[in-house]
Amino acid sequence: MNIEEIRDYFLSKKGTTESTPFDEVTLVFKVKNKMYGLMPMNKNVNELSINVKCDPEKAIELREKYPFVLPGYHMSKIHWNTIMVYDALSEKQITKWIDDSYDLIVAKLPKKIRIELESE
Repeated sequence: MNIEEIRDYFLSKKGTTESTPFDEVTLVFKVKNKMYGLMPMNKNVNELSINVKCDPEKAIELREKYPFVLPGYHMSKIHWNTIMVYDALSEKQITKWIDDSYDLIVAKLPKKIRIELESE
C-alpha cells in the first residue's frame, strides 16, 4: 500500500477525523477525538511508516515476530507500535493492524458514543 491508500483506509473507518496537531507533516487519525493512528507524510517511499495503538502483550509479540514492527516512535512504547511499511508487507496485514487499533479505541468508548458511532 502507498501513503494515499493507507490514508484513505484510515479515513474509511466510521467517525474518523484527520488533523495535524503536532506538526505540518504528521497526519493524526482519531475516532470520536481519540487517537488511533499516525502517519508521517514522508516524500521518500522507503521511509513510509504508521503508528497504531496495540494491546501491550500483542505489541511485544509483534515486535518479536516482525523486524519492521518497532516500539511506537514518540509514543508510549507500551501501547503503540511503529510499522515500517515495505512492499513485502501485505495490504491485508496493514489494514488488520489499523482495524485492531481502531477497534481497541472504539471498545473503550462509552456505550452511548459507540451506539452513535454505529448509526453514522
